[in-house]
Amino acid sequence: MSEPGHDVAGRITQALKSALSPESLEVVDESYKHAGHAHVISRPGTAAGVGGTHFKINVVSEAFRGKSRIERHRAINAALAPEMGPGGVHAIAINARAPGE
Repeated sequence: MSEPGHDVAGRITQALKSALSPESLEVVDESYKHAGHAHVISRPGTAAGVGGTHFKINVVSEAFRGKSRIERHRAINAALAPEMGPGGVHAIAINARAPGE
């Protein structure tokens, strides 16, 4: 059985690959850093008993060339909209670059 955080990370990965065709993509579940916070969902069997709520995303995509930081973040947030909201992803830290940056 897979961990809930890994399921969410997989969906995030697929959504970003589909939307941005990235050259490189790293999705890191950092939910364990927020264990004990009121908004963190308890997930038995995951690191620190939590998972799937806080992620760090490092992505390099040609889609970001000529785009501002805000435009890059908006594109990522739009792609991940189905994962956000109550009971879903609470926070994402984004590092979005165009190739060569």
